[in-house]
Amino acid sequence: MDTRPPLPPFTRETAIQKIRLAEDGWNSRDPARIVLAYSPDTVWRNRSEFPRGRAEAQALLERKWARELDYRLIKELWAFDGNRIAVRFVYEWHDDAGNWFRSHGNENWAFDEQGLMTHRHASINDQPIKAEDRKFHWPLGRRPDDHPGLTALGL
Repeated sequence: MDTRPPLPPFTRETAIQKIRLAEDGWNSRDPARIVLAYSPDTVWRNRSEFPRGRAEAQALLERKWARELDYRLIKELWAFDGNRIAVRFVYEWHDDAGNWFRSHGNENWAFDEQGLMTHRHASINDQPIKAEDRKFHWPLGRRPDDHPGLTALGL
């Protein structure tokens, strides 16, 4: 069986590690790779979609990044307990017409003993922004270690 360390029960340090691994995965924008961090029977709530299982989650991510271009994400710990982690996040992206957005959200995660995410409940709000108001400017991919997080950016 696949394992995805760090494993629950989480400490503050391992919860932060798990969050950064998730952020790095999503910043790769590689749906096939990302869904391997989720259990085969994962259950999601993402905006108005409710995918079940890796195949549906992967299809959601493929649609997402066909629409949300030049996506850059930062996640931050909100709370943790046992096998659960609560995260707040912000990402910036633009549509095919060049309109920029900053999407703010919260996620509640639950993990199995192997460290695979079994549940992902996300609430997300989109804020139109001007291109000059963007705060996430690193090259596409993993956020550099020296880039400020959400709190430091005042988000």
